[in-house]
Order: sequence, then C-alpha cells, then structure tokens
Amino acid sequence: MATNRTRRRATPGSRGGSRKPPRATDNTRPLAIALAVAVIAVIAWLVITAKAQGNGDNDRPAIPDASALETANVPKGMPEELLRYKGFTVSFNPKTHQPNWVGWELLASEADGRHPRTQSFAPDLDVEGCATPQDYRYSGFDRGHMAPAGDMKWDAQAMDESFLMTNICPQAGDLNRGAWNKLEEKCRQRARRDSAVVIVCGPVFGKTGASMLIGPTGVAVPQGFFKVVLSPYADPPRAIGFLMPNGPVPGGMQKCAVSVDSVESVTGIDFFSALPDAVEKEVESQCDFHSWSTGKR
Repeated sequence: MATNRTRRRATPGSRGGSRKPPRATDNTRPLAIALAVAVIAVIAWLVITAKAQGNGDNDRPAIPDASALETANVPKGMPEELLRYKGFTVSFNPKTHQPNWVGWELLASEADGRHPRTQSFAPDLDVEGCATPQDYRYSGFDRGHMAPAGDMKWDAQAMDESFLMTNICPQAGDLNRGAWNKLEEKCRQRARRDSAVVIVCGPVFGKTGASMLIGPTGVAVPQGFFKVVLSPYADPPRAIGFLMPNGPVPGGMQKCAVSVDSVESVTGIDFFSALPDAVEKEVESQCDFHSWSTGKR
C-alpha cells in the first residue's frame, strides 16, 4: 500500500459557545451515567488504537526526500557537472557530451499532465561540452531523452528543459521508439499505483568506450542504456533495474529486467545511497518483473 503523497487540509473547527445540556432529573441520572461510561470506553479504545498505529509508523524507517534519492554517485574519476533543472537532475559528462545519469521523481499527479509536448531541442549554453542538435543530423541515431518529455507534461519549464541536449543521448531508433518508450509508459503506470517513483537512467559504455562518435562535437555512442526505478513510499518499498542494448531488444523490457545491484555492477554508479541501509539492501537485490509490472504479488 502506497503512502498518499498529497496533503489534505484539516477541517477547521467551528467557533462559538456550546449550548448547555439540560440538567438530569432523578429519572434520567442512571441513563446519563451509563452514557458517560460508554463514552469513556470509546475514548479509551481510540487512544489505544492510535498508539498502536503510531508505534507501527515509528517502526518504519524514514524515507529521505526525493532530491536525495534521485542523485547517484559516479565512480571516482568519471567527469561530471551536476545540473539541477526544474523537473530532473543531470550528471553531465563533458567528455562523452551527454549525461552520466539523469534522475527525477514522478508523482502520480504528474503522470497524466496535459502540457503540450514541444520539439525544441537546444544546447544548454551554460554547460561546457554540451552537444548540439546538429550533431545528431544524418547520424542514424535518435536524440533520445533520458528524462522523457512524457514525464514533464505537468509544467511548461520542465517540458522545455527536457529538450536540452544535456538530457539527450544517441539512441538507435529501434530502442528509442520501441522497448525504451514502452518502459517509460510502464514507469508512469507504476507512479500512479505507488503514489510516486524515483527514476535514474543513462548510457552504458563498454570497457573499450564508445562504439563510435557522431557530429562535429564528437558525441560518444553508448553500447546500451540502464534504468533503475524505486517506489520509496510503497509499503514495503520496492525497486527494479533494466539493462537494454542500444538497438533491437529481443523479448522486450521483461527480458532486460535485472536488480539494481546488477546495474551498479555494470555501470559502477551507486544508486539510492540516501536510503536507510536495510531498505537499500533489500530493494536493490530485488528483480520481480511480474510483480512490478502488474502490481500483484
């Protein structure tokens, strides 16, 4: 059961004096005593129940804010510039000219945003090493979003910033318009079920580095891509990872499902380190695609 991430305003109490109850007569006194005893019993039961529920909540580890969860730790020596946009965070690599990772929180209320999609790809002029849209022209690769525009429909600025080239990687069309796109929609479904999800994704380079370079900037083409998805407010919290080749994906996203631990082993990136240790150990070892996909256990 997911924690409701929307706060409800408490109903203000009514003001003004209360009317005095009629004085009990000799005939009504036993009834009044019985009612008073019943009221006291009900109040005592409510207090005991509230304490029991409170103790249960206190037993659950505190989950940190999403801004900490969406930030990952790259391996020592990996170049990065941390960029915080309105809807997502980017670890940008000026040598590969694309992100090391992009992280964001998607609330259930944001999964069905209505802001129209734009197509205004543009460089972030404040970031050294940022690619340009022209680098991808005639390259045979799509300008693949990491934080998808479909997750940014809740805000005009977030939508526009998702088209900055700091959020873009060279993706084969078979992946970008196939399994990767389906995984993005599945994450939105998960956000609706679990109140919110935290997602981190990015490129995967082999030990030999980029398979090729494209454009005048020399944008590195990855061999594959990763995505890790955390439902931090579900009861209990859950997570899953995916590793996909930069091309056709035989068997679809299900065949690419792995644990977060497996993604960390491949990429060297440490995810969700802000979680309490016991929670992090549990969720990062999981890989139950059926449960994650259907919401059933």
